[in-house]
Amino acid sequence: MSQEPIQDKWPEEAAFCWGCGQRNEHGLQLRSYWEDNETVATWMPKEHHLAFPGILNGGIISTIIDCHGTGTANAYHHEVGELETHSMHVTASLTIRFLKPTPLDHPVTLRARIRETDGRKTIVDCDLYAGDEKCVVGQIVTVKVDVRAFLDR
Repeated sequence: MSQEPIQDKWPEEAAFCWGCGQRNEHGLQLRSYWEDNETVATWMPKEHHLAFPGILNGGIISTIIDCHGTGTANAYHHEVGELETHSMHVTASLTIRFLKPTPLDHPVTLRARIRETDGRKTIVDCDLYAGDEKCVVGQIVTVKVDVRAFLDR
């Protein structure tokens, strides 16, 4: 699988996501990469991402898990040739379990794996670590959409 950021392969319409869009200058700029059979992202929180002094906000955590999980589903389906140019997997549901507070003062690492897929629906498991400590586990259920139809409001 490719060593360029997963997010760099997405259609232009998806490049504006607040969590991972490369074209959103005010966003979190999450970048995910394949590493063996999982995807990995390392992200450094800033002081304004806090919930309490020294603790990373749960909404920020949920956002980066969501983005990393959908990125994993999209990268997998693009790499195996199951997605057309204007199709993507988007979040259908997101489940987050906070195991312990996530410190704000050093990078967090996300590791995600495909749990199951049937082509239209893909389930991704994602863990968030602070150093060697697993702080959060998430599960992202994604569904395949035609981006043009999805954005046609």
